[in-house]
Amino acid sequence: MEDSEIVAIGIVTVSDRASAGTYRDISGPAIEEFLHEVLTTPWRAVRRLVPDGIESVRDALIELADRERCALIFTTGGTGPAPRDLTPEATVAACTRLMLGFGELMRSESLKQVPTAILSRQTAGIRGSTFIVNLPGRPASIRTNMQAVFPAIPYCLDLIGAARIETDPARCKAFRPPK
Repeated sequence: MEDSEIVAIGIVTVSDRASAGTYRDISGPAIEEFLHEVLTTPWRAVRRLVPDGIESVRDALIELADRERCALIFTTGGTGPAPRDLTPEATVAACTRLMLGFGELMRSESLKQVPTAILSRQTAGIRGSTFIVNLPGRPASIRTNMQAVFPAIPYCLDLIGAARIETDPARCKAFRPPK
């Protein structure tokens, strides 16, 4: 298979501590683990580890979408109410259209686990033919959120002209309307 047929998926870990090397990134690997479990399409991870902040996250998203040609980008971290949690603002700055239903569904699913999920501000959006999804920073929460929204992601990628991805229906049944 040629590299051009392998789908690039961006994974951006947003963390002051991890980007400074004082904390090991466990969130990015949790996203990769989920993707390895559910995707049957050949793909490669394009990783970035950036500090919290609008510019650092926005610039990473733009670079992954425009230069690396990622069909899909997941961010992890920076979605809470703390002053340095600016990932949603950076996502809005990088996107041309927002997909607010993704954030709504993720909060709804997370609220079944923990009442503080209401503090999450994650969102999703489109930049060209790239779909960007904010995820929380804890691996268990990442899995809960990805299980909730991933069934809609392959069809969203189809609609925006991104690379087509397929899932293992035994692990994640992607929805596409009948032809």
